[in-house]
Amino acid sequence: MKPYVIGICGGSGSGKTTFIKRLRERFATHELCIVSQDDYYLPRHQQHKDHNDEYNFDLPKSFDKKKFRTDLKKLMQGEKVTIEEYTFNNPDAKPKMLVFEPAPIIVIEGLFVFHYKKIAPLLDLKVFINAKENLKVIRRIHRDQVERGYPIEDVLYKYEHHVLPSFERFIQPYKEEADIVVNNNYDLERGLSVVEGFLRSKLPG
Repeated sequence: MKPYVIGICGGSGSGKTTFIKRLRERFATHELCIVSQDDYYLPRHQQHKDHNDEYNFDLPKSFDKKKFRTDLKKLMQGEKVTIEEYTFNNPDAKPKMLVFEPAPIIVIEGLFVFHYKKIAPLLDLKVFINAKENLKVIRRIHRDQVERGYPIEDVLYKYEHHVLPSFERFIQPYKEEADIVVNNNYDLERGLSVVEGFLRSKLPG
């Protein structure tokens, strides 16, 4: 039986990670498999630099989209996938080996899962996580400065010159193609419940 594939997209700071985490908690491991685009970043030396010689990690070409697509297809064919966790250039973090087991529902999430022309057609359902721009900035600052230890000047520079332009060009236009738009300005609960209920209908009886 072909698995049901759902893609979850949204701008940086929209709440994709929180949405995915809470969705994961509502399903058993054998029911649902989640794969994040973030674990397919290319090595730092292969990343594009902007006009100020700063690395830009917020471009579609920042990721190994070919391997991302190949691994998704393996899962769809019932094969297990093992990859090394991406640690966001944190020298103190020891990467784990991530094992993805095939499941009747496969969720892939990331900034560009709707933009990649050879991945988007594989999706049976598209969910767009939406949030106000000011909230996304605050969440990005908290994540990058507090959780990852980046200087505030670096966080704000990247948001203005990398994150926002990329969102406007490669992410926001696909909101119109989404089957479900979940607004995450205050609470994810309603949208999460809708998606959960729909996905349960796709599990084998």
